[in-house]
Amino acid sequence: MSTEKQFIPLNIAMLVVSDSRTDADDVSGKTLVERATDAGHQVIEKKIVPDDVYQIRAAVSNWIAAADINVIITTGGTGVTGRDGTPEAVEPLLDKVLDGFGEIFRMLSYQDIKTSTIQSRAIAGVANATYIFCLPGSSGACRTAWDALIKEQLDHRTRPCNLVQLMPRLMEK
Repeated sequence: MSTEKQFIPLNIAMLVVSDSRTDADDVSGKTLVERATDAGHQVIEKKIVPDDVYQIRAAVSNWIAAADINVIITTGGTGVTGRDGTPEAVEPLLDKVLDGFGEIFRMLSYQDIKTSTIQSRAIAGVANATYIFCLPGSSGACRTAWDALIKEQLDHRTRPCNLVQLMPRLMEK
């Protein structure tokens, strides 16, 4: 009998925030879908919405309320321009913010893009037992976030700890 833990696939929803992207030219969303499915997870929905706080919030809120979604990943809208509103849309929905995600993401990004990383407002948190990661819109940033942070935290075999092992306790009062 093997004592090795088996992988637990999670249901993931992907939200691309963009005023200009379509399914045909969306590189970042496709990158994340590919990486998540290659890791063994199920991407059960992918959607593109304009960079509008209320449309972002509506999509994320619907997924937070859905019992079959474990993780939401957004890409786009985390910069500092007038149209960038993903953090403003998502943060009020979070029960808890995972501050370390944005801090570590920017530290890792610094290796590639140097001081330009200060323009990223990447955030993560949990709402209604659903993990939420808000990533920049560049495919390079999506690769960095998935490969260096998210992939291992969404694998319950990662030691010393990971986000999946906490899922049964997320609704504790």
